[in-house]
Amino acid sequence: MSDNQEKTVDSSRRNWLIATSVAGGVGGVATLVPFVSSLEPSERAKAGGAPVEADISNLKPGEKMTVSWRGLPVWIVRRTPDEMASLEKVKSELADPDSKETFSYSMPEYCQNAFRARAEHKDVLVVVGICTHLGCIPSGPYTANANAALGAEPGFLCPCHGSTYDMSGRVFKNKPAPKNLDVPRFMFVNDTKIVIGKDEKGEA
Repeated sequence: MSDNQEKTVDSSRRNWLIATSVAGGVGGVATLVPFVSSLEPSERAKAGGAPVEADISNLKPGEKMTVSWRGLPVWIVRRTPDEMASLEKVKSELADPDSKETFSYSMPEYCQNAFRARAEHKDVLVVVGICTHLGCIPSGPYTANANAALGAEPGFLCPCHGSTYDMSGRVFKNKPAPKNLDVPRFMFVNDTKIVIGKDEKGEA
């Protein structure tokens, strides 16, 4: 074989090796991208029950935000001092003031208190915003004297059949709804971020 033929063969081999390496690198990256993406929870996984994070840094006293968890509307309400004070006032008017009975989810032990909230953030209410009667979505929160069905105290009203709830999501007596609003498992990542569907014991 002549020198020219050897150079041609070496050059061909080198070009083939470079092309193969480039193709392999591109293929590797193409494979890696969907793999990394697969580590993020999909919308389907979230709908199926994956925990959901909520940023409450802009949530002011008296305001409510709604996040979707398991296809359910979960309310996060930052209660005002007056709304907090109303909880004791209406206790005798409630069907289950101590939340001894639950609807769809067991009551987290850290919310088994008058505020139905975590002690370190007792002004923040987290409940599933679905009426326990026939599944309508209540409206509110209404401020004191803003709704005739609630009277002088703040709370929530189901527009379908008139069930009313206090500022902890506890149903008033003699209403169609049989139970208080559900409190899902949740935890604070920090003072401004909440995870719904997960707590110190793991995922719900």
